[in-house]
Amino acid sequence: MIRHFAWIDLFYLVAALRWTLALTGVAFVGGTCVGALIALMRFSYLGPLRFLGNLYTQVVQGTPLLVWIFALYFGLAIFGFSVDAWTAAACALSIYAGAFLGEIWRGALLAIPRTQWEAGASLGLGFLHQLRYVIVPQALRVGTPPTVGFLVQLIKDTSLASTIGFVELTREGQTTTAATFQPFSVYLTVAGLYFLICFPLTQWSRRLERTFHVTR
Repeated sequence: MIRHFAWIDLFYLVAALRWTLALTGVAFVGGTCVGALIALMRFSYLGPLRFLGNLYTQVVQGTPLLVWIFALYFGLAIFGFSVDAWTAAACALSIYAGAFLGEIWRGALLAIPRTQWEAGASLGLGFLHQLRYVIVPQALRVGTPPTVGFLVQLIKDTSLASTIGFVELTREGQTTTAATFQPFSVYLTVAGLYFLICFPLTQWSRRLERTFHVTR
């Protein structure tokens, strides 16, 4: 039975937003772990590690996120591994985020002048200690704004989890549209909720750029 778009539908959309935020949080934490490892691998003096880090980045960035979601959700089932929608979406987003965050942070490390490395070496610091005490604190100032910017993209990318039935904001919007047959009102509301989450983060990212003077 078709009904009008009402306040109860808005409540369900807002409730579904918590799953969008939860999926974003899990994916960002997973992507942070993977991205830090990839950045260090690509920054390593060891050729095989650099090759593997570069291979991972090129393969993941060159493959649509939707393919990773389908591969984990449907592909693993072919081999007898049953994966629920939450796990498949979280893992796919973590893999995807790791490639981009790794590239962002590698760029931040490369942005630090070579003289800073030489200064650390003159103090008798090894490679890892140079990273920890000299390079990474400075790279954080460079890498934080684009990292926050990528977080905005990650929030919007969670909408692809709706393709495997995970009920987040976009999926709830699809369900509400089917019940009310008012796609304009429903998806305008969905867009507004995404905007309320993403716009403050975008402004924060721009403020961080000005604060850290990364453009100078």
